[in-house]
Amino acid sequence: MPDATPPPQRKILHIDMDAFYASVEQRDNPELRGRPVAVGGSALRGVVAAASYEARVFGVRSAMPSVTAKRRCPDLVFVKPRFDRYREVSRKVHAVFARHSELIEPLSLDEAYLDVTRDRQGIGSAIRVAQCIRAEILAETGLTASAGVSYNKFLAKVASDQNKPDGLFVVLPDDGAVFVATLPAQRFHGVGPKTAARMATLGIHTGADIRDCSLAFLQQHFGKQALYLYRASRGQDGRPVRPDRQRKSIGAERTWDTDLIGEHALRPALAQIVEIVWPRIERQGAQGGTLTLKVKFADFQQITRACSPAVPIATREALTQCADVLLSRLLPLDRGVRLLGLALSALEPAGLRTVKVVDDGVGSEAGLVDLAEPPAQYRLQF
Repeated sequence: MPDATPPPQRKILHIDMDAFYASVEQRDNPELRGRPVAVGGSALRGVVAAASYEARVFGVRSAMPSVTAKRRCPDLVFVKPRFDRYREVSRKVHAVFARHSELIEPLSLDEAYLDVTRDRQGIGSAIRVAQCIRAEILAETGLTASAGVSYNKFLAKVASDQNKPDGLFVVLPDDGAVFVATLPAQRFHGVGPKTAARMATLGIHTGADIRDCSLAFLQQHFGKQALYLYRASRGQDGRPVRPDRQRKSIGAERTWDTDLIGEHALRPALAQIVEIVWPRIERQGAQGGTLTLKVKFADFQQITRACSPAVPIATREALTQCADVLLSRLLPLDRGVRLLGLALSALEPAGLRTVKVVDDGVGSEAGLVDLAEPPAQYRLQF
């Protein structure tokens, strides 16, 4: 007779390093400790890549123009990014993760999901595992990390942000739906300022408000996000932690100090982006089906153009040719350009001879849409 025992409730951690880039800089340079620090360019068109918590008090945030950040915090110290150093520290952090779980899904250099339902150390308590991981990271890197502990990925990620910095927050299986009901709608993944404003016009402000909407109503107003919102507002998320999770795209972009005007300036600038992107593609051992060109004009209007050739983009030459075609479709331009970017998506391992139907253009999918039903609600020791 087959075993009818339902699978155990998952124990999921989301570990997120605190202000990672800025914290590394403050650790390595004692003169920066306690001061507001921004990692990024301080030039007229620079952008903040990361901000220390001392800077965040003044409203400085990542992706903010440097001039705005400096205006908000006149004492802000800008530090050029050292990505090789950040990767070195990241490897130490991920080595700590590997001591406790084989199921690790990296999201970036400074954060990851871990499934510790069966933790490697046999500790048995997800809360205790999270405490051990945070303590080991601090001892071995001198940096703090925040952790969220719950029974699914959505709640673990929300929880990790609850007590930042250097915090730990737990959402137990019996408390998930109640906890989500109290969340502001903006705390749901994918709900940015525009979506939040649209929700407000519909009287939706909290997780409880989302939960009270029918699936049909959510589909009418939020399209592909509807199923995710419907389930997440009930504390449901059946996505497993995927150690083999592949990147969706590989890209780079650059903002120039002076506007790029005319083809004679744009072609060399685009070639510089190719020179940045291609080594990243090679390191990943990938090829891609779609290339997207991003253009931001001097007036901050932004457009994208994409192409999907019949044969995957697998060489530098193919990448360059496709990028040049995309730019040619836009020329001549009647405005100066402040930013160019390229992103290769529809990734697959290099060497596959995939042939596909040409489809000019690329769609956008809201994250966390295709959620499976969560496993049976079994209460283990958290």
